[in-house]
Amino acid sequence: MLELRPNCECCDADLPPASPAARICTFEHTFCADCADLRFGETCPDCGGGLVARPIRPDAQLHRYPASLRRVHRGHRYAPPPKPAPEPARWA
Repeated sequence: MLELRPNCECCDADLPPASPAARICTFEHTFCADCADLRFGETCPDCGGGLVARPIRPDAQLHRYPASLRRVHRGHRYAPPPKPAPEPARWA
């Protein structure tokens, strides 16, 4: 059974079971869309596998197969890419 982890392992953002922002790899490492896309380029920093949208378990099945309550936070050392410097003002 797929473990639906409740948070991003990088930034610790909450990821409820029906969150469209959850990304997951084949080893069930779980990240938010922002970390997956902006920090890791859709590649899992733990195993090197691809990060894809996590399937959403139907509400009717969550009662029988609940999402995990165990939070995993590894605090990855990867930082977001630096923001570009603002353009200097141009005088007319």
